[in-house]
Amino acid sequence: MADIPECFKVLSQPIRLEIVKLLLQGERCGCTMIHKLPITQPTLSYHLKALTDAGVTIAKRDGNWIKHTVDESVLDQMIAFLQDLKETEDNSCAK
Repeated sequence: MADIPECFKVLSQPIRLEIVKLLLQGERCGCTMIHKLPITQPTLSYHLKALTDAGVTIAKRDGNWIKHTVDESVLDQMIAFLQDLKETEDNSCAK
């Protein structure tokens, strides 16, 4: 199971959400994403590493390329966490 709080933390930056949206369209290397984002290549590499370290994305080497994909099972775990949180029983004093 992924470290859910760390996944939410890493996705708290808007540019990382944009990167994930691009990766949900299919596997990509940084060179194909950089033209769609308002950041430099070193900054993209930094954000991709943060996403991979948190487990949100998977990076795999293919020759000279590093291809990135979203680990959809981690997104599913995050959604399930939020669903469970939403359905938490009300045990407040106000009842």
